[in-house]
Amino acid sequence: MKTSALPALPADRADAIETAVFARIADERDRRRRRRRGVWTSVGAAATVVVVAAIVGPALGTSSGVSGSSTVAGAADSASEGATTDQSAQGFAGSEAGSAPVAPDQSGAGARSDASSSTAAAGREIVATGSSTVAVDDIGDAVRVIGDAATAAGGYVESSQLGDGGVAMPLDAATSGATPSSGWITVRVPADALASAMDGLGAVGEVTATSVTRSDVTDQAIDLRARVAAGEASVARLTELMAQAGSVSDLIAAESALAERQAQLDSDRQILQSLSSQVAMSTLTVQLTARAASVAADPAGFGDGLAAGWNGLVATLNGVVIGLGFLLPWIAVAGIVAAVVWGVRRFVRRRRAARAD
Repeated sequence: MKTSALPALPADRADAIETAVFARIADERDRRRRRRRGVWTSVGAAATVVVVAAIVGPALGTSSGVSGSSTVAGAADSASEGATTDQSAQGFAGSEAGSAPVAPDQSGAGARSDASSSTAAAGREIVATGSSTVAVDDIGDAVRVIGDAATAAGGYVESSQLGDGGVAMPLDAATSGATPSSGWITVRVPADALASAMDGLGAVGEVTATSVTRSDVTDQAIDLRARVAAGEASVARLTELMAQAGSVSDLIAAESALAERQAQLDSDRQILQSLSSQVAMSTLTVQLTARAASVAADPAGFGDGLAAGWNGLVATLNGVVIGLGFLLPWIAVAGIVAAVVWGVRRFVRRRRAARAD
């Protein structure tokens, strides 16, 4: 079978076809680029939303936490509602005691109002800690003086120790004749008396170093007070619901929830009490060292200089004699070794000369 040849295309037709092909390729590239840009734009927008949420979310949570902690009554009401919801989930949905509000303990409310008034008066709650290093003549007496001064200022001695060459000594060692070479004492004084207590250390001895560290715990104290108030309201609510339990299982569930809330409340109260104690009573640690005895200058004359020179000469000669005595055995051994080496070398040379002849 004979195949017919294809007709030849004109040059302008070939150019048109080529232009159309390249135009389609360019359009396809543009579509791919637009799709890629759309994908990257969506990814960037999603990342922006995540970043904004991560930045704004904690700020909103902090602000809501501060506002909630500043309103103790609102926190108590919300805790009561939370306790009611928990007990409803455990089988107290049919209880009708949830309509009556429960007032927290009056003693706790009074303590919170007093603490809040003191906080408002002070503005901020600061934990101050001071430390000093004092050089004294008598370390045992200095420990007693510092402890008495702290007690007179309304504080107390938290801990103290005496030592001699790194070995701990009892506090009554000074009365038994032992002389301590170092010691330290830690006292607690009222916060407003910390500066005067540190200034009074100059009368005990020479203050060689001192520092004061202050930490603001206002936000932590506010949060703890709100948690204590919410815990008290929740415990009171659970106690009331226990009295209205309709079955043994409901009573057991209420007792378990009450024990958990009571344990958390006791823990928060202990932490708040410790924090309040640190704010009210500052800590001062004093490191005591023995003062170095001063050496008085003793001017010397010609005779003293002559005597010192003679003593130096005698000491030098004595050192030379001792050095010679020390080196003499080594010199003898070295001489023997040198003689043996010299004899061997001479014998070898003689044999070589005899062979050569």
